[in-house]
Amino acid sequence: MRHAIGMLLTAVFVLLLVTGTAGIRLAGKEAVNEKTTVTEEKGEKSGSVQTKDELNLYAQSAVLMDASTGRILYGKNEDIARPMASTTKIMTCILALEYGNLSDTVTASQNASSQPKVHLGVYKGETFLLKDLLYSLMLESHNDAAMMIAEHIGGSQEGFAGLMNQKARDLGCTDTYFITPNGLDAREEKDGQVKEHSTTAADLARIMNYCIGQSPKKKEFLEITGTKSYSFTDLEGKRSYSCNNHNTLLAMMNGAFSGKTGFTGGAGYSYVGAAQDNGRIYTIALLGCGWPPHKAYKWSDARKLFQYGMERFHYRNVYKDLSLPDIPVKEGIPASGRLDEPVTVSCIIGGEEEKDLTLLLADEEEVTVQTEIPKELIAPVRKGQAVGNVIYRLNGEVIKSYTVCLNQGADRLTRAWCIKNIVSKYISMPGVKGILSGF
Repeated sequence: MRHAIGMLLTAVFVLLLVTGTAGIRLAGKEAVNEKTTVTEEKGEKSGSVQTKDELNLYAQSAVLMDASTGRILYGKNEDIARPMASTTKIMTCILALEYGNLSDTVTASQNASSQPKVHLGVYKGETFLLKDLLYSLMLESHNDAAMMIAEHIGGSQEGFAGLMNQKARDLGCTDTYFITPNGLDAREEKDGQVKEHSTTAADLARIMNYCIGQSPKKKEFLEITGTKSYSFTDLEGKRSYSCNNHNTLLAMMNGAFSGKTGFTGGAGYSYVGAAQDNGRIYTIALLGCGWPPHKAYKWSDARKLFQYGMERFHYRNVYKDLSLPDIPVKEGIPASGRLDEPVTVSCIIGGEEEKDLTLLLADEEEVTVQTEIPKELIAPVRKGQAVGNVIYRLNGEVIKSYTVCLNQGADRLTRAWCIKNIVSKYISMPGVKGILSGF
């Protein structure tokens, strides 16, 4: 018995000598994990935004956008700010829908009744339903209807402009500045700077994306902008009005379903619109698209842009079911309990996240996939722990990042575990167990 106990104590002493240094290191500061980057390139990067005007557009600025993601598919001076005329009214309309009620009574002020053509011709004190004014606004582009709506919703033209600019900022439209609700050319001095009523083609398309796809009032917006004609009266029933939709593209092109025209002397002709084809939704914006007598330039440009998108871009699932390597774990406890065996843990992509990444891409466009995981980990690690990322890029920009998580854990190797393990194995040895059982 004494011999067996002596052998056991000797084994524990040797173990302490062997693991002493490791034990001190375990108690010290953990090393910083270095990451290894494994990149899988599929094809060559191909830009989708055109730097040259290969479509020979009339517009000074133009953009074609994937409405579902906001990705620019074609651009021409799309980030240059220009006056936008009555395309402004898509913002006026969506704010009125979000802040007001269609059954609201709206009264014409002297300011509203003095707005220039195109106008409804309201008189000071006349009353209308907000719903009727929105059709007047979007179908006939009446400037007095826009001012009545602005004063009703914002309390004043200036108050409503504040709402417009706040919404623009919320949508990421950093190059847009609103002064009027109807889009008439205007400038003002603010914060020591002279600012012009203006936007960019890219910002205007982003606002349209919001109106048709993201706003809680998108259904009402689409119903108004898709209506061919509409009739109404003032609330006293003294005068009747008929409105016809001037978005000619609705009849010219299959798939066109919403939009707004515009013109001022400073802006020229402008247009913002949306079209769909086989589940794909596109928005376009045109600024400075000719001056009289070239009213039809915008329709030519609009059709070119939409057709370019429909012919060139298609949905493709680019998600790749990657096989990830196991990650070594320093100072971890082997599952077998054998200290001479390396400790590794497996990992998975995304956990419960949907394994689908469908993008609107041109045939020649390819997505690159980059996997970032550590070269090694330091125990303890737990199942489900985030340790890296799988990154999808298109034209150098990140379009999606999936988290890499551990599929199993590993406890930390300690002296206490080593002693317990060696003692357990020693007392289970043939002969030792019999000796101990006799006491």
